[in-house]
Amino acid sequence: MKTTVRKRGRSNRLVPRVKVWLESDGQYAFGFGICEILHAVDRAGSIKQGAADLDKSYRYVWGRIKEAEKTLGQQLVETQVGGRDAHRSSLTAEARRLAAAFLELRDTLRKALEREFDSRRHELLPGADS
Repeated sequence: MKTTVRKRGRSNRLVPRVKVWLESDGQYAFGFGICEILHAVDRAGSIKQGAADLDKSYRYVWGRIKEAEKTLGQQLVETQVGGRDAHRSSLTAEARRLAAAFLELRDTLRKALEREFDSRRHELLPGADS
């Protein structure tokens, strides 16, 4: 049996990355993961379907929502038990506001990081054009 070893091509293409989250009293409160969960629940109209759409368990998604609500001290998802309507869960106005503001902040920070990286490229990348 002949095996082929593929060598990884080395690239000088470094790309900056930053991970943003919000904390309250040193405890994780809100980040991109919970933001994705809230958007999935909002689109699906239920926690169960939102979890399935994300390939996560209902228990995991429900737990993340409850943990964020506890840390933030406010309700993020309103649920309605029973009924014929498939849309039994919806985001609170505060959850919509927080998710939108977080995504805007994240995007602003990403753009600022890219600008700063570009201005320092010559310091960070050997042989990079100035």
